[in-house]
Amino acid sequence: MTFLPDTGHIPSAEELASIQEWFAAYDAHSAARDVERMADMAVFPLNLISDDTAGDGVCAQWDRRQFVETMTRVMGDGDADISFESVRTPVFLSAAMAVVFTDSTMTMEGQTRQLRYADVLVRRNGTWAFQTMMQAGWGDGLR
Repeated sequence: MTFLPDTGHIPSAEELASIQEWFAAYDAHSAARDVERMADMAVFPLNLISDDTAGDGVCAQWDRRQFVETMTRVMGDGDADISFESVRTPVFLSAAMAVVFTDSTMTMEGQTRQLRYADVLVRRNGTWAFQTMMQAGWGDGLR
């Protein structure tokens, strides 16, 4: 009989807070459109998972340059105010790995958009970094 390892890590209050703090910093960089600082918070190559308009799953890997170029184009030049209100649910696989599900409301130029996505974060040298981003609707741009 084979026994599988227990992967259900129960996070401490400090571990939960560290995830929330990490996302607060990332959201602040996003709102400021500081794409370089956003990239500093990633592990490259970065995995991206989405779907396309045909309904097929699409996966890609980006290096830092691709991330910076694409996110700069997607986020615009920074003239419009942008804010995020998010509820995050981290699922810890260990003290160093978490999948974080996010329900977010993004407001830009008075218009709101609901977002739902997930990120895989890894902790290295005491600092979280995202390694995989998953969000529906971006697959056509990943090809």
